Amino acid sequence: MFAAQPGLSRLAKRLVSTSFGVSGIETRHTVLEELTLQPRDDEEALFFDHESRELLLPGTKARNELYAAEAGPMYVEAGRKAIDAAPGIDIADVTHVITVSCTGFYAPGPDFALARDLGLRAGVQRFHLGFMGCYAAMPALNLASQLCGADPEAVVLVVSVELCTLHLRTSEDPDTIIATSLFADGAGAAVVTGRPPADGARVLELDRFATRTTPVGEGDMAWRIGDHGFEMVLSNAVPSIIGEHVIGAVQPLLADEAPLAAALQDGTVSDRITHWAVHPGGRSILDKVEHALSLTEDQLVPARETLRTYGNMSSATVLFVLRRILDDGATADGDRVAAMAFGPGLTVESALLTVRG
Repeated sequence: MFAAQPGLSRLAKRLVSTSFGVSGIETRHTVLEELTLQPRDDEEALFFDHESRELLLPGTKARNELYAAEAGPMYVEAGRKAIDAAPGIDIADVTHVITVSCTGFYAPGPDFALARDLGLRAGVQRFHLGFMGCYAAMPALNLASQLCGADPEAVVLVVSVELCTLHLRTSEDPDTIIATSLFADGAGAAVVTGRPPADGARVLELDRFATRTTPVGEGDMAWRIGDHGFEMVLSNAVPSIIGEHVIGAVQPLLADEAPLAAALQDGTVSDRITHWAVHPGGRSILDKVEHALSLTEDQLVPARETLRTYGNMSSATVLFVLRRILDDGATADGDRVAAMAFGPGLTVESALLTVRG
């Protein structure tokens, strides 16, 4: 359907077919009920004309209003599910809320709606991390960890909702075509607390975090607001830049543990760290990280399967990968997990975790 859009050159049509064909994605999700080839009998089309099968070009205001309408319930649902899945934690226990998104804005924001609609305690502290891009769930978890370090009784609810498909468009631009082939909608959430876990609960202990920006590539990944939605810049140079600099980016994360630091340098870090929650920004990115860090194919299965079944859901995606690792029956108490996500800058956010339970 994307390759058949009117006005595309033959070269652009080939780029569309290639980008979608090699993406490693089989299914993605969207809040846009219009995006279906099934017959529909509804009001005036906003994103997709079913008779002509032409993608339309709504303005940023219309897209953002749809974000406000659709994202709110998703924040609440994901937050409630996360609390329900945390043994020994009730809604009344939540002391802090951190919401994350780069695909829409409104105020009072999702942090307000989440606290109100979940019935959180009066005076719950609220934070919103906005427009940071695909890596934003990592600093959200880092902030949650710091809040828990300051208050042993803190219970922090972290919720990420990204509606990337609201910004789909047809284009001749290769960067836009690549982005269109990758991005999807999704929501993920986590409960972070310093309280001891309930008996029998399997959790991820947040050991430490690190942030690094690569010395090149600032213009190769960007996210700007245009007249017809948000405009993603995602050049085909990004995988190579990440592959070249990923070792340096995770070096400070492992520096405090001499065996891990040594293993990173001699190429045996995959023997020391069992699980790798790599943000699947695209198949080529995963390929480059796997090669640079000498990871095994099995260690990238959680990331590749997340990409295959959900696509790139921006900041929410790494939470899906972590959940897949945590739910894997082969994951054992004491296993180490290295997580990383990439975003504008180029920024690499990473975390070292330990499985408990």
